[in-house]
Amino acid sequence: MAAHHYSPLFFTSVLALLSPLLALHIENLERLKVNLDEIINIPSDRPLPDEAGGITQQNWAADPQQEQGRSGWPKDCSELPASSPSGIYIIQPTGEQTIVVYCEMSRDDGGWTVIQRNHRDTPVSWDDSWSTYKHGFGNVHTEFWLGTEYIHQITRQKVYQVRFVIWDAANNMKFADYNLFSVDDESQGYQLRLGAHSGTAEDAMASKGTTTMHDNMKFSAKDRDQDTSSGNCATSSGGGWWYSACYSVRLNFKGAMTWGNLCQGSCRASAILIKPTTYC
Repeated sequence: MAAHHYSPLFFTSVLALLSPLLALHIENLERLKVNLDEIINIPSDRPLPDEAGGITQQNWAADPQQEQGRSGWPKDCSELPASSPSGIYIIQPTGEQTIVVYCEMSRDDGGWTVIQRNHRDTPVSWDDSWSTYKHGFGNVHTEFWLGTEYIHQITRQKVYQVRFVIWDAANNMKFADYNLFSVDDESQGYQLRLGAHSGTAEDAMASKGTTTMHDNMKFSAKDRDQDTSSGNCATSSGGGWWYSACYSVRLNFKGAMTWGNLCQGSCRASAILIKPTTYC
């Protein structure tokens, strides 16, 4: 069979078409155990030489979500088309590198970026270093922490709200909403800022007194103690969090979790979701 001889212009054209993927560096792809073919908003087909030596570019822009990769990635899950399914997407916070996140698109008008998920039977230890918490870990399909740095990068773009979802000991789902949510930068210790509470789960993050307060606390990990306790809450409690001295909420933990009086060491699962606040 005769070999095809392609001109330099042909290869230049191929590289130009492939460049959005070849140049794509996704910072947390491996840390969250994601494969490229699981990401919804990248092209599923690759441009290939056709039999005449030209370029076949099948379905590259057949879907408006796939076109996103050429015109600019969404800054968070709220910028995806409303009809998008829940799943794994690439986002790019303003001025930052691309990352993968899980987008919850079917719950309460969708557009939620999931920053944490956990289950009492998780294989994830949660007993990790400041650096590990900073860059994220786990498995985005099951239990994970998106990364304190990435949470900061997202929440500095717009005014965000947060929803803490908790499954209690009887597996009833409750939620606590705060109408403001942000995380300061690393130089400020990734300090947490929360707004007003509402929802079916009590305000366990901001109303339990100074020794178990989480609002306005800096983030602590076992190797960076920024709590208000004389000891190290992250070491004694087994996971990184916005500790005071020490907690009324413990969600980054291997085993049954805590949310105030709702489930004190008996919560079955948790999820933390954020999206921009909408004002009427």
